[in-house]
Amino acid sequence: MTQYLVYMTVASEDEATKIGTELVQLRLAACVNILGPSRSIYWWDESVNTNIETVMILKTSDKKLELLISTAIDLHSYDCPAIIALEIKQGNPEFLNWITKETS
Repeated sequence: MTQYLVYMTVASEDEATKIGTELVQLRLAACVNILGPSRSIYWWDESVNTNIETVMILKTSDKKLELLISTAIDLHSYDCPAIIALEIKQGNPEFLNWITKETS
C-alpha cells in the first residue's frame, strides 16, 4: 500500500479543525496537522489576491485518497480548494504502517 501527504489550505483554523476532525473520524486520514496562519498570494477572478489561510497536512493511504479528496471538497468553503496529494516515497516504516492501519 502507498501512503500520501495531502496538502490543503482553508479559510480559518476553525474550518481546518472541522474538516480535519471529520476526515479522521471517517478514517479517511490517520492524522491531520493544522499549521496555522499563512499568507497566500494568488491569481483569482482576474486579479492578484492576498489572504490569510490555514495550512493543513493530512496523512492517508491510497485506498482512502480519492474519498478523502472528494469529502474534503464537499466540506470545504472554497469554490476551488487547493488539495494536493504527494506520494510518500520513504519514511519510518513503523509510521507508514501506522498510516495504513488507521486508514484501512
